[in-house]
Amino acid sequence: MKKHLFRIIAVLSAAVLLAGCAASRLRLGAAAAGGVYNAFGTAMAAQNSTIEVKQTAGSAANLRLLAGGYLQLAVAQSDMAQDAYDGSGVFVHESTERSFSAVAALYEEAVQVVVRADSGITTLEELQGCTLSVGEEESGTEQNAGQVLAACGLNNRLVHTVNLNYTDAAARLADGTIDAMFVTAGLHADALEQLAKTCAIRLLSVDGGVGARLLAAYPAYRACVIPAGTYAGQGEDVWTVSVQALLLASNALSDETVQRLTARYFDSVDAVAAAVPVPLVTDPAVAAAQSVIPYHTGAAAYYTAQGITPAGPETGASPEQEAAA
Repeated sequence: MKKHLFRIIAVLSAAVLLAGCAASRLRLGAAAAGGVYNAFGTAMAAQNSTIEVKQTAGSAANLRLLAGGYLQLAVAQSDMAQDAYDGSGVFVHESTERSFSAVAALYEEAVQVVVRADSGITTLEELQGCTLSVGEEESGTEQNAGQVLAACGLNNRLVHTVNLNYTDAAARLADGTIDAMFVTAGLHADALEQLAKTCAIRLLSVDGGVGARLLAAYPAYRACVIPAGTYAGQGEDVWTVSVQALLLASNALSDETVQRLTARYFDSVDAVAAAVPVPLVTDPAVAAAQSVIPYHTGAAAYYTAQGITPAGPETGASPEQEAAA
């Protein structure tokens, strides 16, 4: 009887131990395979065995899953993160607000508007009457495309929009089925690099009055340049706006857990950067400079220990952080 009881206790103890191990795993939402989010998540998990990467539909899905408790970590566009944190935009009727915080700014995601070079389209205004791919439904790209089009006065009566992933959009732009495609991604986006090998492309500037209106209306946007030569045949710099990709953590995670996670991330950030196809932020001072949503108190503790004051909606980035970013 005692022997049998000991076996039951042993089994129960093992079950509790396994449950504890499973509970210590941190699920990170990192979008579909083949994208930069997934490459980042996979590289981060390779340096930290407590992280388990989950494929998702992207920023909006990650934010919902993070707020709902399925994910403990996620990558998302800063503008989408701000909307989810504030309960605004597409998240206005959802319970996402203030359920997560920032860990680090990761890299710049430029709003890239692409047409065929032989199309004769050279400005955003000339997209009137055209068919445009605005990214997948509820993606960050779709949100950015809508804001850009609104800023230049192109409503749904003046353009026809379709929701396509980058690969399908590139194929349809190449064969002339659509006239333009929007991509919000790091520079050297694979879909655009492959497209430029298939047909000559042109990137449209998002600057002047349109850029000024976007920068004034949406705090997450920054002005940025797509340098000449980023894509095959691109002979000159193109000005546009960008958002940041952010690493986020659930506020349900303890300060100690997130401080330890942040420290481990920066201890291995060079190895992570080597596996990601965009220029990743490796300087903690720059990673602490986003000012859209607050930093998790655990991440803030890490930065403070490094002599860095993390930015936030109320503090903003310091002049030194702005210059470095």
